[in-house]
Amino acid sequence: MPISDWRKSSYSGDSSNCINVAADWRKSTHSPNSSNCVNVAASDRAVLLRESDDPEVILTTTPAALRAFIRDAKAGAFDRVQQGGA
Repeated sequence: MPISDWRKSSYSGDSSNCINVAADWRKSTHSPNSSNCVNVAASDRAVLLRESDDPEVILTTTPAALRAFIRDAKAGAFDRVQQGGA
């Protein structure tokens, strides 16, 4: 597993005695076969998302929140944002 797949636990604080956790990253099936891919790592409590261009930036959410976001996006809830509306 590459070093970049290891993350310091948020419970470790700023000390040098920290816990590192590894994520089992998978490329999204919706990402094309190019270098710009969305990677996903999931457990029953958290979903981690990152873009292959900048793998050090990781978004963390819950499965329920991600499901709600995807449901709302499919329903058009964010279409006004894309069109420049408020």
